[in-house]
Amino acid sequence: MHIVFASSECTPWAKTGGLADVVGSLPRALVQLGHRVSVFLPYYRQVAKAVPSAPVVLPSVTIPFPSYNRFVRILDGGLKEGVQHYFVDCPEMFDRESFYGTPSGDYWDNAERFGLFSRAVIEASKVIGVPDVFHVHDWQAAMLAVLLRSTYYFDPVLAPVPVVLTIHNAGYQGWFPPRTMETLLLPWEMFTFEALEQDDTLNFLKGGIVYADAITTVSKKYAEEIQTAEFGNGLDGLLRMRSGDLFGILNGVDYAEWDPAVDPHIAAHYTAEKLDGKKECRRDVLHAFGLESVAEETAVIGVVSRFATQKGFDFIVEIMERLVQEDMVLVILGNGEEYYERLLTEMAAEHPEKVRVQVKYDNVIAHKIEAGSDMFLMPSRYEPCGLNQIYSLKYGTIPVVRATGGLDDTIDEQPAGGGTGFKFWGYDSEAFLDAILRALGTFQNKGEWTQMMKRGMAQDFSWDKPAVEYARVYQRAIENRN
Repeated sequence: MHIVFASSECTPWAKTGGLADVVGSLPRALVQLGHRVSVFLPYYRQVAKAVPSAPVVLPSVTIPFPSYNRFVRILDGGLKEGVQHYFVDCPEMFDRESFYGTPSGDYWDNAERFGLFSRAVIEASKVIGVPDVFHVHDWQAAMLAVLLRSTYYFDPVLAPVPVVLTIHNAGYQGWFPPRTMETLLLPWEMFTFEALEQDDTLNFLKGGIVYADAITTVSKKYAEEIQTAEFGNGLDGLLRMRSGDLFGILNGVDYAEWDPAVDPHIAAHYTAEKLDGKKECRRDVLHAFGLESVAEETAVIGVVSRFATQKGFDFIVEIMERLVQEDMVLVILGNGEEYYERLLTEMAAEHPEKVRVQVKYDNVIAHKIEAGSDMFLMPSRYEPCGLNQIYSLKYGTIPVVRATGGLDDTIDEQPAGGGTGFKFWGYDSEAFLDAILRALGTFQNKGEWTQMMKRGMAQDFSWDKPAVEYARVYQRAIENRN
């Protein structure tokens, strides 16, 4: 079948999180199954810098607005590992410093930007090739489903084409004022609680959930969680109504990039059968953070994350004074909320022999932390899927995680020992500290720790199985639509 992806992010060109990794990897796995896949991405300034001379496929696509038209070009992003990429070029919309906004807030015209993107994908597909199914991602592309079932309702070419929506994070929904209905030329009769309206706003993600033929999210646990008030962010009732069309499919990872046997960013390669290289990686990451003379018995604990309460940094801050009393060193990489950036920097200054922080995102250092750490912390308040815990397993770095979303699905802790990591339940810093202490206690038993490392390294979270599951969802959506 022919599948068209529409997404606001895709590696290697545009990335703020796991969405980009999924859209960069899943299409390749689908191609391996024999499917044809095209991916549409906005031609952001960052994309234009990486691909400055992309050939023009369609020189002018008209996108109507109430009192004016905008005109976009469709550019050829190239065929990579069998996946065809296209860029939607509209400089006044996408030639900006960031994808979604500035530190002071979101861009004021994001509804127009991503409404235009969705309509451009539809219009381009009518010329380049109508797919068997559209696969749209998060609120930024969810409007495609709304447009297809409203503005394009009577189009005989598009009527039989279903839409599959993937929710990567239900916390981001795309809320806009009611006048957005007019901006996007949507019929006002759709501005109801049963369709697009929520709390007197137009909700892009809600519209996608209402009008998509099937809905997926990025782990089985998260599919259950978003049907509850705690995690549904106001959409739990609607998601319960559509539970028969909601599927949790765990994200895969790209082992071509995240595998200590071949990783070009780490000091030495290693495998579960030959672990010697991990010791060299441990020395390398300690050197990268300016930590010298750390004893072999001292655990190296790594964190790579966006600094935010959602990621559990309130817990990390709360337990820091007690954690530094333990036989461990903590290396942290990331950036995010200014409060945590400042607080973590201050804590590192207070405990320079125990805590080191680099306030930035650096892909090479991220790989070094995964390879060189003994354990990895992910105390997220919620985590739809999570990728770093899966990377950690492959690198023999034991995860300590909160039992939520994909973290619960991927990490196994056995009460009598064994398993692949350590988990805590509830949203409680004491429970988090207790899980770390259990991990530190097990770390002292090198035989048991090594067996846990090897069990984790043997896990397979490649895209092979998820791609088959997605293909089944596409086929089901096609059959139901027809």
